[in-house]
Amino acid sequence: MNNFSYQRADSTEDAIRMAQQPGAKFIGGGTNLLDLMKGGVERPQTLIDVSRLQLAQIEQLGDGSVRIGAGVRNSDLANHAAIRSAYPLLSQALLAGASPQLRNMATVGGNLLQRTRCYYFYDTSYDACNKRAPGSGCAARGGINRQHAILGASEQCIATNPSDMNVALMALNATVRVRGIKGERAIPIAEFHRLPGDRPDVDTTLAPGELIVAVDLPKSPFADHAYYLKVRDRASYAFALVSVAAALDLRNGTVHDATLALGGVAHKPWRVREAEKALIGKSLDANVMRNAADILLKGAQPYEYNRFKVELAKRSVVRALTIAGGVA
Repeated sequence: MNNFSYQRADSTEDAIRMAQQPGAKFIGGGTNLLDLMKGGVERPQTLIDVSRLQLAQIEQLGDGSVRIGAGVRNSDLANHAAIRSAYPLLSQALLAGASPQLRNMATVGGNLLQRTRCYYFYDTSYDACNKRAPGSGCAARGGINRQHAILGASEQCIATNPSDMNVALMALNATVRVRGIKGERAIPIAEFHRLPGDRPDVDTTLAPGELIVAVDLPKSPFADHAYYLKVRDRASYAFALVSVAAALDLRNGTVHDATLALGGVAHKPWRVREAEKALIGKSLDANVMRNAADILLKGAQPYEYNRFKVELAKRSVVRALTIAGGVA
C-alpha cells in the first residue's frame, strides 16, 4: 500500500473542498477501496473520511418517494421497514450481496462506486488492463473471461459491474443526488454508470470531486410483484454470473407496467425498454416472457468462456418474471 494522508470531513462542504486536492478520494465503509489500495490498484494521495457526515438517514418524502442517504449501511437499508414493504426488490438485491459482515460496513454511496471484480484488473501482475492502465490492452479478451461482459462491451474492456444493489436501483428508476464545487445535481441511475467505450478507466459520470449524498426512489407500483434472482457459482459470497431484477405492475392478470434489469453481463446494469414494452398489455406466459428475454439479450457478443451466459440470462429472465408474477 502506498503512503497517503488522511483527513476527516465534518460537513459535506468540508468534504467537497478537501476533494479538490490532486489524488483525493472519499472513503466511507472502505469495503472495496481498501482492498484495491492493498493490491496496488488504487493509489490515492489523500483519503477523505466521510463516514461521520449526516448522510445515513432514510426519509419518506411528501410525494411518496424515498430518499436514502449515501452513508446508509447496506444491512440497515435492506432491513428498513419502508424498503421491505415498498421496495422489496432492493431489499432482496442487497441481501444477495457480499456477507453480513460486509453489509454492516458497506454504504449506499460506496456500493454505487464499486469497481469491477475482473481478475486482470485486480491482479497487477497483468500489465494489460485498460481500466487500470489506459492504453495497455485487455487481457480478459483473450484470457479466462467466464465472468465477463456479453453486452455493451468494447475492444478496450469487457469487465462487468459487480453490484447487486445497482441492478435493483436501475429497475426502480432511482436518481443519484451528488454535490460538488458547483452545487448539487441529480443523475438518473441509467446515466450514472458508463459503458467502457474507449475510456474504461472512467466508471461513472461523476465530475472530479463530486460527492454522492443520496439516492431517491420514486413511488413504486411494483411492491407486490418483484423478484431479484442471482445466479452464481455458490450460494453465498459470490458475484453474479447473471442476475435479474424483475418488477411487474399486474392488474387482473395483465401486465400494466414492467421493469427488467440484468446484472453480471455488462459494464453497467443492463436495461432495454423495448423488452419491457413487450410485456405490457399481455398476460404472462412462456412465449411472452421468452420474447422479452430475447429482446433484452439482443446483440449479445460473448467470448470463448462466457458463451453460456446468453442462454443462462434468457432463462433467468423467464424464471424471475415467473416468480415475480406468481405464474404457476
